[in-house]
Amino acid sequence: MSDNLDMTPQLTLTPEADTVAAAAPAAPEAPTLTLEPAAADPADEAAAQKERDAHAVKLDESQLTEAERKMVDEFSQKIDITDSSVVLQYGAAAQKNIAGFSENALNNVRTKDLGEVGEALSSLVVELKGFGKEEDEGGFLGFFKKKRDKLEAMKTSYAKAEVNVDKIVRVLENHQVVLMKDIAMLDQMYDLNTKYYKELTMYIIAGKKRLEHVRAHDLEELKKKAAETGAQEDAQKYNDYANLCNRFEKKLHDLELTRMISIQMGPQTRLIQNNDTLMLEKIQSSLVNTIPLWKSQMVLALGLEHARQATAAQNAVTEMTNNLLRQNADLLKSGTIETAREAERSIVDLETLRHTNQQLMDSLDEVLRIQTEGAQKRREAEAELGRIEGELKQKLLALRT
Repeated sequence: MSDNLDMTPQLTLTPEADTVAAAAPAAPEAPTLTLEPAAADPADEAAAQKERDAHAVKLDESQLTEAERKMVDEFSQKIDITDSSVVLQYGAAAQKNIAGFSENALNNVRTKDLGEVGEALSSLVVELKGFGKEEDEGGFLGFFKKKRDKLEAMKTSYAKAEVNVDKIVRVLENHQVVLMKDIAMLDQMYDLNTKYYKELTMYIIAGKKRLEHVRAHDLEELKKKAAETGAQEDAQKYNDYANLCNRFEKKLHDLELTRMISIQMGPQTRLIQNNDTLMLEKIQSSLVNTIPLWKSQMVLALGLEHARQATAAQNAVTEMTNNLLRQNADLLKSGTIETAREAERSIVDLETLRHTNQQLMDSLDEVLRIQTEGAQKRREAEAELGRIEGELKQKLLALRT
């Protein structure tokens, strides 16, 4: 990552003309209104300030290595606070680097967009929710048609889901590459920020050493000279030199503010890097675990559906075969019994013979009765005819006499 970077702090009094960084103004405090302002207690303020000073981090050469201390000593002797351009651009190169670092970090956060993954996952959920819908169709042939249609529908649904999964894989792989580049870039940015922080620290220490030396010697000599001569121009020189010291002190204060920004950017960079790393681990887990598991489950589901449908079909065939066998057995039983009955049955049933015989006997009896009655009637008719004939003869005889 940062092996090819020169992390040695660099101090210069002649930065490029366009490297002056604009200091960010501090956010103004919210205005407050009151009719009874409380007078601040100087003793309390002094105690609070003392407490803050006790916890403040002191900038001194103990934070530097031996080589860096030597560099600061040599550099501090080169500082000419009477040169306005030197004072104006003092530490400007490091300030520009910090500003560029902040801009890069901001752009890195601003360009993060994983909404496409969420959309693809939502589409996949919609596809998966369409599984299992089927229409019912009765009958033996309808059973096989329904199972075949369901399997085809499942294959189609899984094919659509697989297309969506492949899209998600491509999106995740692209984000994986971007995140890996971002993590490497953030490592470089962190190392550079550490370098810039060290440079700012060395600028500030060198400037304070030079300012302390100038005030203790040069400014003090001008003050003594102005007091001794009482000349206006010596007093003006002392005043001008004091103003230059104040300007340089303000410049060092600006550098301290920039140094504080650099201190804050370190953990901020690691925080962003940690978030990217966590996201990268999630993507990696999805690519090597979740998505292959999805595809494996798809294959298993299709295999299970094939087995389930084969079992269901076999059950249906077995059930149909058993039903046919039972029906045929029942038909065979009833047919055999009927056949045996017919085979054992006489051509003319005994009851039929009895009925026929009875009818014949009844007929003969009736014929005999009718004949008997006929003979009786004939005898009676014969007797009646004789009587009639005798009466007629008597009547005729009576007419002749």
